[in-house]
Amino acid sequence: MHLRILASAVALAASQAGAQTAMLSVAPADPAPGSLVRLTLAAAAAGDDSIVAIRGTMAGEPLRFLPRDSSTFGAIGPIPVDATDSVMARVFVERRSGASDTLVVAITVPPKPPPARESGLTVDRRFTQPLSAETQARIARENRLAAQIGRNAHDSPPMWSESFRRPREARITSQFGTGRMFNGAVASRHLGVDYQGAPGSPVFAANRGVVALVDTFFLAGRVVYIDHGGGIVTGYFHLTKPVVAKGDTVERGEQIGTVGATGRVTGPHLHWAARYGALTVNPGDLLELPTEFYARRPD
Repeated sequence: MHLRILASAVALAASQAGAQTAMLSVAPADPAPGSLVRLTLAAAAAGDDSIVAIRGTMAGEPLRFLPRDSSTFGAIGPIPVDATDSVMARVFVERRSGASDTLVVAITVPPKPPPARESGLTVDRRFTQPLSAETQARIARENRLAAQIGRNAHDSPPMWSESFRRPREARITSQFGTGRMFNGAVASRHLGVDYQGAPGSPVFAANRGVVALVDTFFLAGRVVYIDHGGGIVTGYFHLTKPVVAKGDTVERGEQIGTVGATGRVTGPHLHWAARYGALTVNPGDLLELPTEFYARRPD
């Protein structure tokens, strides 16, 4: 029988044989909705009873654990933007002897603060009037397409071995999670990071990956999505002109487009978005990943 011990940020498990132990820890301990968290699995083995497989899920998305050494593994996982209480992570460790460890950790999510209103934002009235059934169907279709691109990112291992970088070296004009007030009314939370930029200013790939989509969306305007593998996708919205095509492999810092004002906008800027699988997450968290969570190790 598996022993399961739940904690706010740490879980312990004993194997069926009782000889090995494993520990799963999560940081930060109190992540905000939409955060990326870092999971560390310490799973010691006695003798030659080595680990042969690690499987895990969090918020309905698969976890990918990468080795740091013979007994320590790391993964990143998502906190949904609509999380209000706790999020569960479940990890299963299989050993050569047939023994297995089961670990379950409940990650407490603090209450979501009221959105901070951003004043003075005005957009074209066609984006704030009741939408036609046809337009609503288009937006839903585009949302499904973006979510599927995120799911597809689980099909390949991480393609990056360097840190993520900002898509523009410019002033941030709106942070992730702030309330968006359009034409005097709070309409939604902001699910990305906005960077200042004049029309035609360059936009750069945050890391190595494959261009998964170049398209024009009703709300996001001209978009580029990059599949970085390992479940991570970044999106670049409101572009004037993409300069890459679907299927292109892009390198960290390579120009992929130019700043624009397409879609629902308050003026020219870059909206930078990110997904872990189908879930929207804070792209700023990608910039904070420690080296051991992205650097590839030699085979």
